Amino acid sequence: MDSLAVERYLKGLQSTICAELEAVDGGVTFEEETWDRPEGGGGISRVLADGAIFEKAGVNFSHVMGASLPGSATAVRPELAGRSFQAMGVSLVIHPHNPYVPTTHANVRLFVAEAPEADPIWWMGGGFDLTPYYGFFEDTQHWHQTAARACEPFGADVYPRFKGWCDDYFHLKHRDEPRGVGGLFFDDLNEWGFDRTFAFQRSVGDHFLEGYLPIVERRKGLPWGERERQWQLYRRGRYVEFNLVYDRGTLFGLQSNGRTESILMSLPPLVRWEYGYSAEPGTPEADLMDYYLQHRDWLAASSEDAPR
Repeated sequence: MDSLAVERYLKGLQSTICAELEAVDGGVTFEEETWDRPEGGGGISRVLADGAIFEKAGVNFSHVMGASLPGSATAVRPELAGRSFQAMGVSLVIHPHNPYVPTTHANVRLFVAEAPEADPIWWMGGGFDLTPYYGFFEDTQHWHQTAARACEPFGADVYPRFKGWCDDYFHLKHRDEPRGVGGLFFDDLNEWGFDRTFAFQRSVGDHFLEGYLPIVERRKGLPWGERERQWQLYRRGRYVEFNLVYDRGTLFGLQSNGRTESILMSLPPLVRWEYGYSAEPGTPEADLMDYYLQHRDWLAASSEDAPR
């Protein structure tokens, strides 16, 4: 296991993504802040605010360590209780101004749990997912085609497996509602051995911009008004609900005494809730709920079946 190689890759990925987003936005640049964690480790937080295209974008690198794993990690892996750990990763969330441009999230990470006189236990996780406010068939299929390409060198079963895991994970159980149109999610992955798992992690990280930036370019110039903005703010509420109630990364960061500002960087700058609201039938907002926010095979789906 070469954790230094993973760290070099993650820091390079953070820099590449920030540079590409700055180039696309053309307005403002990322502000960078380095931070230290009293229990060990630290990170580099980069946040872009009030850009020409992106209302808020955060791309964070962290590498933390401690004497024991928090409950969010050992709840699904009780055999790890009492082990020391190190965790490193890049996590990003992008919230655009234009409601026709989707929000997106991605992360890739490595965990290592260690104990005296025992072999270290390591695993990798990550993925990327898309949260549109208005549905476009071309965008959704492109996103999943890119995810499939990231997985293709690693076996025909990899995309369906991690696409399904993404659908299951990014699901608001209290509303029985998907957060978005999915993508890829994987965790606790070490069955392939270190070299192949690290290669897969790099493929996922390297395909993120290939999936997202063409969608930004297609939608950033579409006109929008108060109706679209209010729907975007309402749907952002679902994003907040998931991140604060279910997201394992958020829970791990808070339980391990991580830097709160960096952990909650994922939250949108503005959001609203409305009691008992539902989209009017036959509107683009209803199309999002009725067609796009449904678990389906997007590679096999036909645009003929999509709302027009």
